[in-house]
Amino acid sequence: MEEPLHTYAEKLEALAHQQGLDYYPVDFETVPDSFMMEVAVYGLPVRMPHWSFGVRYIYQLVQHRMGHSRLFEVVFPGNPGRAYLANRNSVEENTLVTAHVLGHADFAKNNLLFKHSQQQVGYHIVEQAAAHARQIGDAMDAHGESRVEAILDAALALEQHIDIHKGLTRPLYPKYLPAGELDKGSTEFQSRFDQLPNDKHVEPEAKESQRAPIPPAAEYDLLWFIAQYAPELEDWERDIFLAVRKESFYFYPVFACQIMNEGWACQWHARLLRDADFLPQQVYLDAIKAHSDVVRPYAGDNQVALSINPYHLGFVLWEKIIEEKGMEEARKIMKEDDDFSFVRNHLNAELAEELGLFEYATKLSGEITVQESDIEGVRESLLATKFNFGAPRISVSQVQVDGTLELQHDHNTDGRGLDLPRAERVLEYIHRVWRRSVKLNTVDGDGVEKVLTIDPQPVPA
Repeated sequence: MEEPLHTYAEKLEALAHQQGLDYYPVDFETVPDSFMMEVAVYGLPVRMPHWSFGVRYIYQLVQHRMGHSRLFEVVFPGNPGRAYLANRNSVEENTLVTAHVLGHADFAKNNLLFKHSQQQVGYHIVEQAAAHARQIGDAMDAHGESRVEAILDAALALEQHIDIHKGLTRPLYPKYLPAGELDKGSTEFQSRFDQLPNDKHVEPEAKESQRAPIPPAAEYDLLWFIAQYAPELEDWERDIFLAVRKESFYFYPVFACQIMNEGWACQWHARLLRDADFLPQQVYLDAIKAHSDVVRPYAGDNQVALSINPYHLGFVLWEKIIEEKGMEEARKIMKEDDDFSFVRNHLNAELAEELGLFEYATKLSGEITVQESDIEGVRESLLATKFNFGAPRISVSQVQVDGTLELQHDHNTDGRGLDLPRAERVLEYIHRVWRRSVKLNTVDGDGVEKVLTIDPQPVPA
């Protein structure tokens, strides 16, 4: 880190500790724009190779060159944390970014969702992701690029389909039903008859163990299920699925706490800059100007946006909470909440009106209309894309006798239908690794029930 930024950073860290921030050490590094963009697209400095990341890179590059996006920093929680700062940032911008990163680091160490994720995945995800990339490179050498890419296609198509409530490490299903489950098929009459008094004591007949169904209940962790139960998956293929799954567990808190986390970092960078009396006046003024750009409600000057800036929303909510309840209560909320509870508990009707939040609908003609809505509707509109990692809620409902994998779309919870052509492509990816028929029960965009099926291709005679 170049001088005088290095000096400012050391003093900002000392100030942060004085004001109660508690975080793991952070390694700062300034890097070129091209590296920043790669990190933002891949999600990690080194990650498994796949064509989909190239598509994302091109999109990000176009947005950047059109002036729709700019990357000031990318942060990776861990112990130590890692922060990459764009080397074309000014000293003033990087001064703000340094303070912003310290807010992120405090959040990542203390928020319970982040803490639970770090404890499961480990505190060195950057090194682990590099090991995954090497593992996949070795697999390409051993089994060929096309075979490995087919497995990655399927795994990355399902990267959002994990079940954080079941944990990263979990046991396989029991092979047999518990003894009490064996009587479920008996009739009510038989059950009552068995309870009648009888002079003769008859020992119950020993019952054979009954195999448990697979899965025993709806299974939402599709990556785990396929890794463990695909009939013909080889060990190296299973390892790829589990590597993708592990990285998804790492990314989930970042996704589920975006509004809180960005708002917390903005609130702290503003607070630290305000109290940093060691900064020259011009550095302070330019850094505060950069702060105003970061937390503006929408994308740019004289623009109307149909989605809220999470930095702005989070910043305003935290400022209100600290003003009304104090920093101690704010830190308690920071530790215990995610975006769902944060927005539902602290975004009230008065604040929503002040921020100009509303629901809107887009007609086929492109006309956009504001919908009348109460505060509940506004909150749920803000959170709608966050449910289930932003993906449709799909579960494995059963594996049929012939090995057909049957999936069920929980469209009632989702409140939406599927893009059927896209769903068919994902089913084709799953079929490549399941190697039996795959069936999905869902609804289309109009709510009409649909059954999508991918069957194995017949072997030529």
